[in-house]
Formats: sequence, C-alpha cells, structure tokens
Amino acid sequence: MDKKISEVAITAVRRAGEVLMRHFGTIEAAQIDNKQAFDFVTYVDKKSETVLIDHLGAAFPDHAFYAEESQRARAGGYRWIIDPLDGTTNYIHGVANFSISVALEHERQIILGIVFDPCRDELFSAVKGGGAFLNGRAIRVSAVNHPALSLLGTGFPFKNKQHLDSYLASFSALFQQVSGIRRLGSAALDLAYVACGRFEGFWELGLSPWDVAAGALLVVEAGGMMSDFAGGDQEVWNGHVVASNGLLHPLLLAATRKYLSPEMLS
Repeated sequence: MDKKISEVAITAVRRAGEVLMRHFGTIEAAQIDNKQAFDFVTYVDKKSETVLIDHLGAAFPDHAFYAEESQRARAGGYRWIIDPLDGTTNYIHGVANFSISVALEHERQIILGIVFDPCRDELFSAVKGGGAFLNGRAIRVSAVNHPALSLLGTGFPFKNKQHLDSYLASFSALFQQVSGIRRLGSAALDLAYVACGRFEGFWELGLSPWDVAAGALLVVEAGGMMSDFAGGDQEVWNGHVVASNGLLHPLLLAATRKYLSPEMLS
C-alpha cells in the first residue's frame, strides 16, 4: 500500500481528534440527538466526521466512504470505514475514554486500520501484512495463556437489550474463569487494547462495521485472532465479535457458542 495513504489518514485522524478535545466537556442535553433508543449522536460526532471525510476526500477523490453519521459515498475501488467518535455516551458524560476509528477497505479486505485515543494521545495503526503499532512502536498481543491470569474486555448490548439474558450468561461463564472483565465503552479501543496486550480477549454483540474494521486489523497484525461468535470470519459485517491473543480464543468461543448462538440472537 502507498505510504502516502497511511500518512494522510493519520493526519486526518489527528485533526479530528483536535475537534473532539476542543469540545470535550461542553456538551449540553439540548445538543444531543437520539438515533434510536439508547444510541446518541452530538454535533461533535458530525464535526469530526466532516473533518475526516473532507481531508481524505480531498486527497483521494475516487475513494468511497462508509461512515457512521452521514454514510456519504463516492464511487471507487477503495472505501473508508469511519467512526468519528466511538464512545459517544462516555463523551457526553465527560468520561475520558473514547476514540476515532478509521479503516480502509479494498476488494472486501481491510488493508489499513487506525484507532486514535485523543485523551491519551495514543495512535494505534496497522497495515495489512505490515504489523501493528502504537505511536510508531511495534506492538504484540499478550502471551498469557491461563484464564485465571487473563483480563477481558466486553461491551453491554445497549442497542440489543432483548439479548441481555443471553449476554449475561456468557459474562457469568467467563467471569468465573478469568481475573477480571472491564467494560470501558469504546469497542475500537477495546480491540486496540487486545492488540497491545492490555486485554487478553474481548467479546461484544451487535456492533457495526465502523466499530470493528480498524481494530480487527490491529488485532490480527499484532498476532491475535478475530472471529464471530461461531468461529467464522464475518465479525466485521455481522457485528458479533470475538477478539483474543489467540491462546484464549477457545475460552471465549466456548461461551459465545453456548450462550450467543445465531438461534439465540435471532
């Protein structure tokens, strides 16, 4: 992949991060819209997305866009998959755990992934076949192979509360075997934390492609594993995500296959 694409994307993401930080702590109730029940959007989400699309679109006018807020598209063989603010609920409440997620897809393959945490100035990046990095330093998944020593991340099914009982059953099964489970509120950052070894694994249901695409590449390029709940390779597109250091993937899959099967989620 042309190095210029990665450089332009990183510049775009950092500019969008400046927008998020400039407005962090200033959101008022009247500035919050409901996309659907329990799913919110602010003018800052939209400002961040505009910065990303305008910057990338100016550099690559033939590329398409698949973005959370506007879903604007342009014809072309490349497509940017963008979440301008992953962790909007955290952002609204002044909780400093949110991110920007940008991935580039070519012929149904994710070839570039960037997840940026502007609060900590941590930029995670990966190019297909080129490894994964945090602020330019190579990262690898954890080598922990014993469940009792592992720390997992997860996300509650806030948009799919009808599946809460099934999700809680998977949570209970895993919680009894691991040292701890964290729910931080940004799936893209959770995946980045698997990639850099902070988490040994992560699972969540009902995510969107823009939540997963960049982080999935990070995990794989850092030596980890990604799958859907059945162990297949459709996690980016069906939104049912299992990520791990590889060593503990069977542990997570045992829980998702038992409690979060397609029949239970239908």
